[in-house]
Order: sequence, then C-alpha cells, then structure tokens
Amino acid sequence: MRKLISLGLLLGFGAAGGWAANLPAGPQTPAAAAAPAPVTAASSQPAAPPDALSEARALYRKRDFAHAIQEYQQILKEQPNSGDAYAGLIRSYLKQKDVKQASDTAAKALQTADSPPVRVALGEVYFRQGKFQEAQHEWVTVINSGHEDARAYLGLARLRRAMSMYKMAQGLIARAYQLDSADPEVRDFWRRTLPIAEQIKYLEEHLAGESGDDAKTLEGMRRYLNFLKTRANEPPSMCHLAGKITATETPLVPLNWDTQNRRATSIGIDVLVNGKKTTLQLDTGASGFVINRGLAETAGVTKLREVVIGGAGDEGAQTGYQGLASSLKIGELEFQDCKVTVLHRESATGLVGADVFASFLVDLDFPNHKLRLSELPKRPEETTTTIALQTEGEVDSGSPEEKSGPAAQSGPQDRYLAPEMKAYTPVFRFGHMLLIPTSVGNAPPGLFLLDSGASVNQITPGLASEVARVTGDSNIIVKGLSGEVKNVYRADDAVLQFAHLRQDNQNLIAFDLTNISNSAGTEISGILGFGVFRLLDFKIDYRDGLVDFTYDPKHRH
Repeated sequence: MRKLISLGLLLGFGAAGGWAANLPAGPQTPAAAAAPAPVTAASSQPAAPPDALSEARALYRKRDFAHAIQEYQQILKEQPNSGDAYAGLIRSYLKQKDVKQASDTAAKALQTADSPPVRVALGEVYFRQGKFQEAQHEWVTVINSGHEDARAYLGLARLRRAMSMYKMAQGLIARAYQLDSADPEVRDFWRRTLPIAEQIKYLEEHLAGESGDDAKTLEGMRRYLNFLKTRANEPPSMCHLAGKITATETPLVPLNWDTQNRRATSIGIDVLVNGKKTTLQLDTGASGFVINRGLAETAGVTKLREVVIGGAGDEGAQTGYQGLASSLKIGELEFQDCKVTVLHRESATGLVGADVFASFLVDLDFPNHKLRLSELPKRPEETTTTIALQTEGEVDSGSPEEKSGPAAQSGPQDRYLAPEMKAYTPVFRFGHMLLIPTSVGNAPPGLFLLDSGASVNQITPGLASEVARVTGDSNIIVKGLSGEVKNVYRADDAVLQFAHLRQDNQNLIAFDLTNISNSAGTEISGILGFGVFRLLDFKIDYRDGLVDFTYDPKHRH
C-alpha cells in the first residue's frame, strides 16, 4: 500500500540551541570581534586587466552568469593569481545554484590567490552551505584586517537579519552601500531599508535611467514598484485588532488521519472568514492566510489582484489572487480588513501560516490540542504595542518588522531576550522559515526547518547517507502545494538532536530539498515535522527568533 506524506506548503510570494546562541551578536564595529587570522594584502596579488574585469562584472550584474563565468575563466588563464577574478567566478557559480562548483573554486583560489576578495566570496559559499560561524569568521577577519569590503558588510547584515538582529543589520547594510553603491545586490538590500515613499522615488528614478540591469530584473522592479504604490495608498490600520481582547485559547483540530497508526498527521484551527466557519491547517512551514476560491466566493472576499504562489512539489507555482476579508475571527480575537491569499484551485486545502501571529507569543500545545495566543513581553523602552495579523505572506524581502507589530512604528529592532524567555532557544529566521541547528547521529549539525505542516521528519539524501542506510521507496507519496515530489527515499535508524531534545527515529523520509534551500539562500538539511511536534508544547516568538519545546513523557504514545 502506498503511503501519503504531506509536506508543509512553504508558501512565499514571487547538541543544543547553544550553537545558535553562541554566535556573537555581532560587533557594532567589526574590530570588536575575535582577533583576525592573517589575510594576504590585496596589493600583493597580480592585478587582472581592469577592462577585462569590468566586462566580467558587467555581465554578472546583467545576470548573464554563463558568459560572466567564461570571462572570469579567461582572466584566470592570463592572470592565475587574480583574487578579484576568482571572487567573481565563485559568485557566478553561486548565482547558477552550483554550490559544489563554487566551493571547489574557492578551495582552488585559496591555494593560488588567497586575498580579501577571495575570503569574502568564501564566506558567501559558507553562508549558502549553512556554515554561519565560518562565514562570519571570514567576513569579520577581512574587515578587521583593514580591507573594508562592501560584500563582507552585506554578508554580516544577512546573517544578523537571520539572527533577528534587524537594527544592527540595517547599519551594516548602510555601510555596505557607502562602500559600493554600484553593486546591485548591495543596492537592493539598501533600498529595502528605506521608507516606502523613498523606495518608490528611488525605483522610479532607477527605471527611468540607464541602469544596465537585465530585462528580468527590470520587470521585477516594475512589479515591485506597482506593489509599493498600491501599499502606500492603503489605510495604515490594515488587518487591525477589533476590540480590547489581546489573548485567546482555541482548540487545535486533528487533520489528515493516519489509520495505520491511529493518529492525526497535521492540525488545524477553526476560523470565521466574514462569518463563514472553516477549518484551516495551521502550518509553521508556511506563510500568510490562504483559502480556496470556493470559500472566498461564499464568504464574499473582495478580489484585489492576481498573485503567483510557490510551494513544495515538482509541479511548479500555483496561481491565485489577493483578496480582502472584512473580518477574521480566531478564538476570541477578531481582526478586520485583512488581506488573504485565494487559490484558484478549489480543491486546495486552506491554511494559516503561523507567522501571521508574529505579534503574539504563539503556543502550540499539541498534546493537549490547544493554540494559545498571548502578548509578547514588552521591550524595556516600549509603552504601547500594536497587535495585528501578518496575513499577506511574504511580499518582499524586508525584515518582519516592516509588516506588523510594534517595531513597525519604532523602526528595526534587535532581538530582545526577556527574562522569562532566558531558556528559549534562538533560531535563524529566513522570511517565514524558522531554522534550528539539528544533529543527526554523529554528523555535524545542519539547519532543519520547523514545519508542523510536514507529517513526518525528513532529511536530505546526502545527509541520510552519512548517518543511516538509505533505500528508495516507491510506496511513499510525498505531496505539497506544487504537487508530488519525485525520488523519495527512506532512511533507517537515525537519531535527531535539537535544542535540549533527542529523538530516536525509525524510517525517516529522505528527498531532495535543493529548491527550498535555494529559496532560503542557505542549506536546509532537513525538516522537523508533525511526527515530533505532536509530542511537544511548542512556543514561538517570531519577533525575536526564539522557540521553546516542552516534552511530557506521558504523551509519548
């Protein structure tokens, strides 16, 4: 008999926790970091012809990575010690999603052209591989050596954002822009730190000039400009809390029953959409508030604009539209004027991405089948807070503060560790994705996605082959929003360790997670799913990138 395994939908638009906690919060000035290792001065390296490098960089910035690679390779034939050419070649491979080739090229560059540009590019390889400590070391070392490389500051900013250190990240992005405003990636990160009105002005001026960007990039900018103009005209209180109630408790509803093991494989919550009751899957691996077309039409959801929705599976993105619900009721809480995503496919299952509750402390008490939403601890400087739902999902790459919560008024804030949360485990946040360092057997820790929408725990075949026996299994069907996943394997006898927990596992599901890793921009080695969460009281503080797990042995069956 074939067994159906559900994936978290991973929606998007367009050992212990100490491994994360022990990453330095990041110096206000890089010189405050650990003492740097020696770095070869850039001036000691033979320079490639400036015109050749300029041409290769221009190709890279036009996203013509294949020809950029050819140009950089030609430069290295003539100047085999050019650190700049190696750095450009490494980045071009990363842009083509060829992480192995980028890593191999970086290793070769260290042997023949060790220099600050190579070290910074190596840090970018490490970041893509999920090796954050190694990436940070490379970037801080280069900066402390006196070589203020814009890409090093940008790399540190990306890492600080993942650590919920948004204010610090913004300062690092500003410094990167001061050093190299012509770098399109630096420029894009910097632009997204601006207020909406300034972003609109910048994009209009940029699109009116000779930018040198490729057609795909320009089209993306035009779409984003149109979105910003629409957003700028929206009422400031979109999806606001109605009434004075700021906390609630509501049942978790078992979904997708596994008859063989006599238990549910996912959970949902009851929601009133414009007064129409529905049960939507509650998914920590997804984003936004998603319903199908039938419910939207029955509930009278107003259609705003078409959107494209991505998800796990091999069938590609799904189509839908953004709509406006006048009322959403969850437990005792009511929110008004909320944007929701509507899937055209009427058979699609609706969901609530747990990140819509980013204004709350989210308590998923799986053993007792309860969802509790309560106010987050106030920061010491806060006197009032704004509570809203982040129902739009991820419509840009800005920090979460841009969308909801008290930081929306006060600007980017760094992680706040309230006294009552001292025992919480820091996680890395990439948009709606929460990644936690996890050990499998004796392998080094990798980053695992916390995904209550996945019915079982999953790992990549590469990691599985290091720690367990891997076999193909055609009897397992793995499905997500974008269809069925091909090439599914089974891994036997793996042991998972994360935060302060350890779980012995039988028959983990193993399949390729490259698409998800590419979307996040870092390596995701596995997924912790409902198979482990059903035993835990799981608390999430999205604002500060913190989680907590409580295990009661009486619920082990």
